[in-house]
Amino acid sequence: MNEIEVVVAHSERATLRAGDVFLKIDSVQTRIDVEVEAMALAPIPTPRVLWRNPPVLALAAVPGTALGRLGEPSNASPAAWAAAGAAARTLHDAPPPPWPGGRNLEEEASRLDDECAWLIANDVLPADVVKRNRRIAEDALRPGAPVFTHGDLQITHVFVDGDEVTGVIDWSEAGQGDPLYDLATLTLGHEEHLADVVAGYGDGADLDVIRAGWSLRSLLAIRWLVEHGFDPALPGCEVDVLMSAASRG
Repeated sequence: MNEIEVVVAHSERATLRAGDVFLKIDSVQTRIDVEVEAMALAPIPTPRVLWRNPPVLALAAVPGTALGRLGEPSNASPAAWAAAGAAARTLHDAPPPPWPGGRNLEEEASRLDDECAWLIANDVLPADVVKRNRRIAEDALRPGAPVFTHGDLQITHVFVDGDEVTGVIDWSEAGQGDPLYDLATLTLGHEEHLADVVAGYGDGADLDVIRAGWSLRSLLAIRWLVEHGFDPALPGCEVDVLMSAASRG
């Protein structure tokens, strides 16, 4: 090991890589508690816990490379995307964990209204784009039978080697939740791979609800991203996702 890589760092948490070890530092210990328990319960490949000394959790690196990155073309094969969909299905079919998920639909709807108002007031996006996406996002605010969900199934959290999923990382948002929100998170900004994911996932993947999840996640994320030093206006990222959704009506 010649250097330490900062994988992500902001005011709430940081992740460092030292060789084949990831060190996660989190200001909220309940998130680490959830992560450790969820990885123990998940029926799909997860990182191995090396040790824990609050506020630090040490995890072994999983083999392979991330499925992709938001705003960049994915080099993964269609079969790898399908494998990610199949892994999501295996997770969703497993017995749910005993704790609830991080989503409260009533609170999320209220927060969505607040975020839309902020986006318009600060001229982040045209008002008509925000309002169209707010209407689209309504379909993702739906009650349903909760399943075992990852809660933050971004493509950077799914690792593949060839056409095989080798590990899924970052389980701090795991719990009982909506399976289609996991699929929306996985395919955000990569609509061209939605069919592959659904082919691997099988029955029950409502495409309209998944697309609604793209609008919901993007509307809710932009202010947080801006305030934590990220740029949601980069090509292919959240702003582009919302502009594209608005153009489809």
